[in-house]
Parts: sequence; structure tokens; C-alpha cells
Amino acid sequence: MAPHPAPRRALLAAALLLLAPLAACSSDGGSEGAPADDSPTTAAEATTTEAAPLERFADYESVNYDDPSHWVCSPAVDDDICDGDLDATLVAEDGTLTVEPFERADDPPIDCFYVYPTISRDATQFADWDLSDEEEGYVTLNQAARLQSECRLFAPGYRQLTLGGLGSRIGGEESTEQGDPYADVLDAFRTYLAEDNGGRGFVLIGHSQGAGILNRLIAEEIDPEDDLRSLLVGAYLAGGAVAVPEGEVVGGDFANVPLCTADGEVGCVTTWATFRDTAPPPPNSFFGAPRGSEGVAGCVNPAAPAGGAHELDSYFPANAGASILDALGAGGDEGASWLDPSAGTIETPFVHLTDLVTGECAETGGFHYLEASITGAGDGPRADDIPGDLSAEWGLHLVDVNLVMGDVVRQVAAQAKAFGEG
Repeated sequence: MAPHPAPRRALLAAALLLLAPLAACSSDGGSEGAPADDSPTTAAEATTTEAAPLERFADYESVNYDDPSHWVCSPAVDDDICDGDLDATLVAEDGTLTVEPFERADDPPIDCFYVYPTISRDATQFADWDLSDEEEGYVTLNQAARLQSECRLFAPGYRQLTLGGLGSRIGGEESTEQGDPYADVLDAFRTYLAEDNGGRGFVLIGHSQGAGILNRLIAEEIDPEDDLRSLLVGAYLAGGAVAVPEGEVVGGDFANVPLCTADGEVGCVTTWATFRDTAPPPPNSFFGAPRGSEGVAGCVNPAAPAGGAHELDSYFPANAGASILDALGAGGDEGASWLDPSAGTIETPFVHLTDLVTGECAETGGFHYLEASITGAGDGPRADDIPGDLSAEWGLHLVDVNLVMGDVVRQVAAQAKAFGEG
């Protein structure tokens, strides 16, 4: 059984949405700096520090993030969207349904800091502070909330380049509006370090515009500093490009932070952009190669950092035609289903798939990417395909994170364990 194909009526809007990493990477900084102090802190010391922030951030004063309404999700905010229903139904190919209640960790040992992709429908070039559960909240719920089984989740809102702003920039129109998404995220990160970190290890995760911003954050704030590198449990940068010299794992965008090469490896970056095996990146692909950097785009399969093909552990909305594009009012077919109605009813907001898609890092025409292959399709009542297709240039960008959400959670758990033992 195949889900209904996602409509293409919103292709142009989606294309503008997805060009966000380019805009994010070209943003200039402009926020206040923190007091300089390069005193190193080891991972072992960090795990025993529960109250005091890193010394050089102790006096940092937040520009915008002392306001709880500027956070999409935060441990300090009661009943935010990330406290919502994350239960999933495991759907087997033969139609067997197994409900999996989501369990948040009571006292997780590490933190996660998430930066969402372009999702704002604000009419201005840059988003305002009015965060929406249907936009910023929706994508955070899909891409990061599940990490609360392993970490405390900090998801700042930020005044990102909007869909309309991207359209103006792509069309060559001049704008008098000024904005700096990177400065907002930098302020949020420093506020987190000053007020909440307390020497705890942290994971970074971002997609599209968010991945571009975190790439710069790592390059400028973490990679050169021993104390912050010692607290970096891992980073997950999806739908962008981390440049490395061909055949190497470090030395391009980052001088010290490498790509991950093994399960549970600490202090490294997992990065990927997804294309179907039947539709590899064309010569004009927007993903799979660095923009304005030498080298190649790194690819690390979250399901198998050491390399090779592996079944992907996927979480999707219960509507089989849905994707993050739904938040822009131009999403998938509302009638799509993961299961023939005669076989049962899915009543949870998410489905869990473990044997439908296989992923492996691949190279085609100089593009390095995560190749997704449908390997679990059969004659059973479960859908035999996935949503997320746009045009060839975009690949499966819309579902970069959904496809490997379970793998990311598993890797974060393994990294947290290794970090605590380090």
C-alpha cells in the first residue's frame, strides 16, 4: 500500500523555504561578547559541576532570552509544546500495531540545544518574537522534542529570515529591514551557558537555516575554545553542509571538531542531506556540496556513523503525507495513511518505522549525501513509501530529520553515556 503522493502546488514556496542554509551561513555577527577566559574544563570535571557556569560566562547578561516567551521550549517554561503528546505507534509491514508511550527523562545528565529551520510565515523579511505552535512549535515537536528522553531541551525562538524574506533576497529586491538571526541564537546560547548549563555536557541539533547557524556557532564559539569543546557531547547538522577536505574528518569548516566515525563518539559532528537512491543529486543540486567553501560536504549516517548501509529508525506524523511544510499551510495530502484502514487504526500523533528505509552515505558527481532506499516495501497493508519529495534539486530535505529521528536519539544516548564515563 502506498501513501498518496504529496501535492506539488507549493513547490515554489518550498524551494524558498529550503534555501535557508545559504542565507544563514552568510549572516554577519553583531551581538555582545562575553568576557574572555580560556581556562579549560575537562569532561570529567564538567560532569561533577552542577551549579556554577563556565567562569567566562558568569557575568553574561542576556539581550533577549530572559523573556520566557522567547523560547519555544525550555525546562523553565511549564506546559510548552514540547510537553505535548509524543506517543508513537510502531507500524510493522504486516500491519501489526504497537503503541509506544513516550517517556521523558526525569533527570537527564546532559542538555540539547536546538535551532529550527525556516518556518515563519511573517510578512516581514525577518521574523518577530511572536512564536507560533503551528510554525516554530510544530517543527520543534517533529525534530527535537523526542530528545527529551535523553536530555533537557532548550529551543530558542529567533528572528530568522522568513520565507518572504528569502523570496525578496532571491528576487534581488532591496530591503531596508535589518536582522541578524545568528546574533539571536548566539545570545540564546550564551544565556544558556550563563544561566542553565552549570558545566553540563550539551548536544547541538539544527536543520536547514538552523544547521547553518549552528555551523557558524561551532566554528566561532566552540571549535577554538577548549572549555566549550570539552562540553560538546555531539552536534547534529541536517540539511546543510559541513566542509571537510576530501577523505578527511576535520580541517575544513572546523579546525578541531571532527566528523563522527563511531557509535557513541563524543565531541564530534553528525551531518547529512538526504536524497533517494532513485533520484541522486543532479548537477544543480542545492545540497551535498559546500557553499563557498573548499573541500567536500561531510556525510555521517546517524544510523551507522562508522559507515555502511543500515535500516533507518524513523518517526513521522501519523498523517503519511505530512512534513514540516505543513507549518506553512502547504503540506501533504490529508487523506494519506500509513495503513490500510481495514488493517487497523493509528491513534497516536506519530508513527515509528524501523524496517522501511535503509540509509548509506554515497557520492555522485562530487555530491556527498545520505542515500535513502525503500527496502521494506512489500504486499502488506502498510504504506510502502515515504513523503518529502520536491524537485530533484531538493531531494528529501523536508524529512531529513524524521527519517533518522530514532537514530539521533539512540546516538545521543550513547554519547551521553560515554561523556559521563569520560
